[in-house]
Amino acid sequence: MPHPQPGSAPPAGSPGADPAAPGSGTSNDDPLTAPFGTAGTALRRTNEDTLDLGRLQKRLGLPTGPEAPSQDPSASPTPEASRASQSPPPSHTPHTPHAPRVDEPHTSPLDHPPKWPAVATEAGRFQLLPVRLPADLSLVSGWMNDPAVAAFWELAGPERVTESHLRPQLEGDGRSVPCLGVLDGTPMSYWELYRADLDPLAQHCSVLPHDTGLHVLIGSAAYRGGGLGTLLLRTVADLVLDRRPRCTRVLAEPDVRNVPSVAAFLGAGFRFSAEIQLPGKRAALMVRDRELRHAL
Repeated sequence: MPHPQPGSAPPAGSPGADPAAPGSGTSNDDPLTAPFGTAGTALRRTNEDTLDLGRLQKRLGLPTGPEAPSQDPSASPTPEASRASQSPPPSHTPHTPHAPRVDEPHTSPLDHPPKWPAVATEAGRFQLLPVRLPADLSLVSGWMNDPAVAAFWELAGPERVTESHLRPQLEGDGRSVPCLGVLDGTPMSYWELYRADLDPLAQHCSVLPHDTGLHVLIGSAAYRGGGLGTLLLRTVADLVLDRRPRCTRVLAEPDVRNVPSVAAFLGAGFRFSAEIQLPGKRAALMVRDRELRHAL
């Protein structure tokens, strides 16, 4: 999926990274993570697989030589000979690792975020609603042209620039879902939830199956500051963990130089895991763990 390529994270905890573009540089500083999707090794048949029938007959105590049964290929072998000529079954079925796959067609890779219910917060009722085109294009494009946002998302310009960012997600397979964050009925933030294990982010750090990534921007300056970004980051991370039982971690990648953004994630119950190199910036990999969600 296409992502912005800012040099630092947007206000109110937005990661502002572009994990979609492949690049060099990896980090695996987090001892709790493990690589996912190792390339398998092909099995090759060689001449060693050829069965020497005479040697097998001697090992099984069967007659050889003139008194041995006819080896006429047109003759039907006895049941005993058929069993003797078969290789013994393997002691186990070999497993070849493979790359992560998208869920079955009848499911959603992200368990339908736009269908998640509204939740009560200290700031009011908050809900993620699906972005609609063309209805929401003007609103989201206006946010992208706010200088405070444009510096990080790099999607300023005419509406077609924002549309080219949104449409591939909306017409894709559901592994990245753009949403409006609506507080007490007013759209005030933009969110992208994505499957980190199915995203190019996995080229830059270790991810686990069903890890869920977050991108966020606070659209109106009136909602920035005062801890609202931290509150909403915790709210959405908890929504992910509540509605996605297979997800054990929520990830984000703000620029390491954006201290307020990193602080917002820490305040929302995320922990700093590692520094990773993404296209255009050095990022702080922030992780909210299911098992630690009530402790942080």
